[in-house]
Amino acid sequence: MSSGQKKRNFQIEAFKHKVVVDPKYAEKTWKILEHAIHEIYNHNASGLSFEELYRNAYNMVLHKFGEKLYSGLVSTMTFHLQTMSKCIEDAHGGSFLEELNIKWSDHNKALQMIRDILMYMDRTFIPSTHKTPVHELGLNLWRDNVIHSDKIQTRLLNTLLELILRERTGEVINRGLMRNIIKMLMDLGPSVYQEDFEKPFLEVSADFYRAESQEFIECSDCGDYLKKAERRLNEEIERVSQYLDAKSEAKITNVVEKEMIANHMLRLVHMENSGLVKMLLDDKFEDLGRMYNLFRRVPNGLSTIRDVMTSHIRDTGKQLVTDPEKSKNPVEFVESLLEKRDKYDKIISLAFSNDKTFQNALNSSFEYFINLNPRSPEYISLFVDDKLRKGLKGVKEEDIEIILDKVMMLFRYLQEKDVFEKYYKQHLAKRLLSGKTVSDDAERSLIVKLKTECGYQFTSKLEGMFTDMKTSQDTMQGFYAAYGAELGNGPTLVVQVLTTGSWPTQSSITCNLPSEMSALCEKFRSYYLGTHTGRRLSWQTNMGTADLRATFGNGQKYELNVSTYQMCVLMLFNNADCLSYREVEQATEIPPSDLKRCLQSLACVKGKNVLRKEPMSKDIGEDDAFSVNDKFTSKLRKVKIGTVVAQKESEPEKQETRQRVEEDRKPQIEAAIVRIMKSRRVLDHNNIIAEVTKQLQSRFLANPGEIKKRIESLIERDFLERDNADRRLYRYLA
Repeated sequence: MSSGQKKRNFQIEAFKHKVVVDPKYAEKTWKILEHAIHEIYNHNASGLSFEELYRNAYNMVLHKFGEKLYSGLVSTMTFHLQTMSKCIEDAHGGSFLEELNIKWSDHNKALQMIRDILMYMDRTFIPSTHKTPVHELGLNLWRDNVIHSDKIQTRLLNTLLELILRERTGEVINRGLMRNIIKMLMDLGPSVYQEDFEKPFLEVSADFYRAESQEFIECSDCGDYLKKAERRLNEEIERVSQYLDAKSEAKITNVVEKEMIANHMLRLVHMENSGLVKMLLDDKFEDLGRMYNLFRRVPNGLSTIRDVMTSHIRDTGKQLVTDPEKSKNPVEFVESLLEKRDKYDKIISLAFSNDKTFQNALNSSFEYFINLNPRSPEYISLFVDDKLRKGLKGVKEEDIEIILDKVMMLFRYLQEKDVFEKYYKQHLAKRLLSGKTVSDDAERSLIVKLKTECGYQFTSKLEGMFTDMKTSQDTMQGFYAAYGAELGNGPTLVVQVLTTGSWPTQSSITCNLPSEMSALCEKFRSYYLGTHTGRRLSWQTNMGTADLRATFGNGQKYELNVSTYQMCVLMLFNNADCLSYREVEQATEIPPSDLKRCLQSLACVKGKNVLRKEPMSKDIGEDDAFSVNDKFTSKLRKVKIGTVVAQKESEPEKQETRQRVEEDRKPQIEAAIVRIMKSRRVLDHNNIIAEVTKQLQSRFLANPGEIKKRIESLIERDFLERDNADRRLYRYLA
């Protein structure tokens, strides 16, 4: 031990301290706090010292009297709530909810003050003993002593439901009071709101709307019923926003939707003279939009509308395309289709929110009924021909594009697109050769659209037609440069030289041209074959036109624009006053069907009858006689005499076109089979049929029987072979 250290003689082993508390302390302190709670509930809190009260409560907890404080609070609050409950029970009529609201407000104010006084107990004693916090305790006691009182609980529910019923029937109620009472139930916890109010509210609402919907549907048409349903739905949504729990919106709207819409869907859409079909026929956009918006809220609602709409479109579309009267005029036929399409496009856009499922249903419906008429491809091409010949004169460029887009829309519906292509090429050729196309830009625009749909193979020939037209102009300039002086003032000739592969196949139909024209044609032949080697010319006289100067008996002179056939006929009358049909036929050698149409246009069309026919009738007979109409007059100096033609093909022509289409399909089917088998090597019959059909569906709907024939042909030519064990299995031979 060093000299700097001192020995410690005292050391604390333990310390005990006793605090002596007055045995009556807890009782005295609680009495002070109890008195304060009474004063708070009796609205006499202004004279209280909350700081002193807080300190007293603090000391009780500190001195381990928290249990006494808590139990005293429960009994005191219970006493006051039972007193409040009695006052509420004694309230009569409309004052019942008002009294409940006042007492609830009083209790909340008192609870807030008590909570502030007992804050220390709330923070320390209650968590450590797992008791209910003061505010929650106050809500629970209110629930148990007031809301769940035998004389209040049922009365409260009935009063709330009665007020809602009165509001539904048009009365004005105190929404502010309703909001406070419902808010009280919500504050007491979700289970209180749901069990004491929401659940019975939904049940009563279902009964109400079930009865009302039955009453409505018996005395309303579909449109009026939907308006009432929409109004009820909006009322319930507004009711929720005004005084119910926001979570109740989905539940109450589900009730209205089920009782007013889902349970009556089929009856509404099929309602006679006012249901969905009637709305579609009458373009009731507002009613249709209302039906769509209401039905979309319920299961299978939209599919119900869609199915009825689809069925209606298919039925009316089938009537349209199979109506013999409609089929008489191809242009009107297609215009009817476009009007129908525009109508339903507008309905889907304005009433059905541009719903893609409805758009798809519309497309499938059009594809269904357009293909019921085998002449639809021909008619659509004739419609294009009409528009590009004369129908688009003076139309703005953007409007032309709209019309062409509509044509392409119908084209996409066609299962036999190759049939359309066949007719389109024929009609385009006639437009170009006659110079009657209204717009080269429109022609080229449609070719671009077709190229996008059909590919380069189709449009390359079309573009070749335009190239031939330009080349022909250059050829004629060369011809007149070489022979212009020699030809003098005689007839002029314009020739369009066409490449055989680019233009639709035409049978070489010749007729006996007038001698002066025949000589001129021979000069051109000599010129052309002299400047091009290895080529052959064949004249297509059925495609030409001519301008003639004509003088009639009264000395009137006109310039007639006629077809080549008409020119040949008229020139005969320079050397004869009257000719029979047989004499004209023998002299011109024009095919009978063409000759009859030619004579009909010259003799039977009012205002353009440059010939007279005996006997007079609309049809041409083989015993008819013809002479020049000396009394012919016209207001115009230049008279264009068209050829009377059927806009659509005759039955033999139709059969011929169909045969050419079928022949063109054979190599396409074979090419598809080879492509598939080259890739798969081995495949059974059914799968070949399915895959070929799928590959070619963008062009045409392949016939399984024709596919089978093409398979047999490929087997004969050693492209494929049958499996020895399974005859329905094919192998590709490399």
